[in-house]
Amino acid sequence: MVYSQLPLRCVYLISCSLFVLAAGKVPTATHTNSWRDLFFGNKWLTPAPSRLRESKFLPIFTLVPYGTSSCAAPSGELGNCMANKDCLLRNGIPAGPCGGGYGVCCVFLQTCGGVIRENSTYFVNPNHPDVYDGTGSCQVTVQKMHPDICQLRLDLDMFSIAPPEPANHLCNQDQLLISGGSPTPTICGSSTGDHMYIDAGLGQSNPIVLSVITSASFPRLWRVRVTQIHCGSISRADQGCLQYFTAISGRVRSFNYNTVAGRQLSNQDYSICIRNERNFCGIQYNACPDLENNRSRAFTISGNSNNPVPTLVGGGGGANGGSPTGGCTSDWLLIGCIRSADRIPPLPGCEDRVCGGTFSAEAGMLAKTVQSSVRPFRLYFHTDGVEAPNDIDNRGFCLDYVQQPCTNGF
Repeated sequence: MVYSQLPLRCVYLISCSLFVLAAGKVPTATHTNSWRDLFFGNKWLTPAPSRLRESKFLPIFTLVPYGTSSCAAPSGELGNCMANKDCLLRNGIPAGPCGGGYGVCCVFLQTCGGVIRENSTYFVNPNHPDVYDGTGSCQVTVQKMHPDICQLRLDLDMFSIAPPEPANHLCNQDQLLISGGSPTPTICGSSTGDHMYIDAGLGQSNPIVLSVITSASFPRLWRVRVTQIHCGSISRADQGCLQYFTAISGRVRSFNYNTVAGRQLSNQDYSICIRNERNFCGIQYNACPDLENNRSRAFTISGNSNNPVPTLVGGGGGANGGSPTGGCTSDWLLIGCIRSADRIPPLPGCEDRVCGGTFSAEAGMLAKTVQSSVRPFRLYFHTDGVEAPNDIDNRGFCLDYVQQPCTNGF
């Protein structure tokens, strides 16, 4: 019989009994048999005097657990929920209550010359949150919290340093450099909202160094969150992925992408990976909407993007990637075996490399949705170190993706 079905008198008696117990008065009734008596006899019982003493001491406080769980500070940073004294001992910044008021949201910041030893620590520019106009090398060293750390995730919450030079799009003035881990491309310009995964190797004796090299005058601002990922974590990216996306739909883009003033960075070689979700066998890509220009510049990888540039596919046939009659031989985006999604029946062949100024799986001036069933879902981006005179004002790429269910023709 459940409690709600008991007669009112029984409920009253139970309540009274609980009240008596809470007051420290123990009923004089003898112990009754239970399932524990069947297996252990009466040995499981503590001595009667101990039971009497224990019954008089009921817990007064309810403990609210807090520890390494993440929390959000009012200023927007993510921190770790812990006791205030622990936060101060570990050189953190208390930033508001957490854990039901029993802890503080502890934010960790490091700037030039600092050492990162806490998870979710921010690498920030000097004078943060104000801009920084100095020159030189600002670097922090990331020490693993545990030998079982295999990756770092860098979230560029704020990132605006000097852009690449206009002719060949080289990062000559400012650079973000990462050493000690897997090879990463040098980036500059504005990449707020982007991220990177860095393979950290095995063991604890190989620190990773993050450096921002600055020269000349520029109002710089950066705040990069450094998350350490255990080798067995489900958050770990696949091997060789600089960027890793874990949603059925989303958006991928090149560093320093902007349809108005962004410049595609030179000397890029990296993979963008999208986790294959269960029951999804294919993926489709579209160029992102461009609301700033009359003609979309969401996909401008090669050619003079101040003029209409067609889609170029394949890897041969021309002297450079910007030639209307050539293939993609200098700058390109590689997606495994792409086809136009709306062509019925589909073409018997497919393409891997695509470049030019219009996103499609077929050469021409018409932008189209492309699809691929090659798994794992990966994009590979390559640019050389030369833009001028054939490639002018290319912005890079921005693509929206949607994974396709296995029943949708895949």
